[in-house]
Amino acid sequence: MDEKPNVSLRQLEYFIAVAECGSFRRAAEKLGVSQPTLTAQIASMEKSLGAKLFERNRMGTTQSALGRELVRHARRVVEEYRGLIDSAASLVGGPAGTFRFGVTPTLGPYLLPHVLPDIHREYAAVKFYLREGLPRALQEGLMSGQHDFIITPLPAALENVTVEPLFREPLKLVVPGDHRLAGRTRLTRNDMVGEEVLTLQDHDQLHMHIQRLCDRLGADVNRQYESTSLDTLRQMVMMGMGLAFLPALYIHAEIRPGESLSVLTLSDEAVMREHAMLWRRTSPSRQLFRDLAARLRSLIKAKLGHVVTTLKS
Repeated sequence: MDEKPNVSLRQLEYFIAVAECGSFRRAAEKLGVSQPTLTAQIASMEKSLGAKLFERNRMGTTQSALGRELVRHARRVVEEYRGLIDSAASLVGGPAGTFRFGVTPTLGPYLLPHVLPDIHREYAAVKFYLREGLPRALQEGLMSGQHDFIITPLPAALENVTVEPLFREPLKLVVPGDHRLAGRTRLTRNDMVGEEVLTLQDHDQLHMHIQRLCDRLGADVNRQYESTSLDTLRQMVMMGMGLAFLPALYIHAEIRPGESLSVLTLSDEAVMREHAMLWRRTSPSRQLFRDLAARLRSLIKAKLGHVVTTLKS
């Protein structure tokens, strides 16, 4: 009888790290091990499988065809193992474990301070490692296993993913204090015709949202002064470089009375974006994530219900 390959969980974790980092050196740094140790473990795994997992050349390290196929299975095995450990701990003392989650920079700083302290108290044995990223990168990271769950604006066209709606957030028009529209109590879409609107750089999902909105309103997106952050966008509006649609949570957190800005709402146009929590359907921690999403909705409604509208599951 042929001897079956013998691959350890540690080797799978090393294999995944090299695949994600594209470099033995960077993977070793990420794992906190020496490069010779990492290289020896990968070589042992390749010998056991009887095939090369990586191709090494002067340009770096790339996965072989077999490596690309096996890395999906390796992630699933490691995820199931971690789920087993977390489930065992949960049965003994409640939810526990370490989870990596991603959130967009246009949402995280203005939402999480309101909800994370309560989540931390209620899930005391759970650790959350946060990473910010643009929606597309977050979604790719979720599918590759870099994130256990993400909070992101919709839409999210992903397969085998659970999408749990959280809340709907208005986008409000911010104009300089001396602008002709400043102080208006009623603003219609006709008032926006021909106006210059500033937005984030075009790789951000919020940019695409604003672009489609301006197309409907007859406003013009100013592409010469695209910003890299909401703070910069606000400063550009204050300097009279144009108008901007900013998320309500950002306005609630950052714009104070007395600033030379006027915050307006279109009365005949629903300007919204929706946020959801996403995780892989195969995740062994999916029940925890479902409970966490429900708790987030409850906290958001209690603390930010005057700013955003929570959505039903």
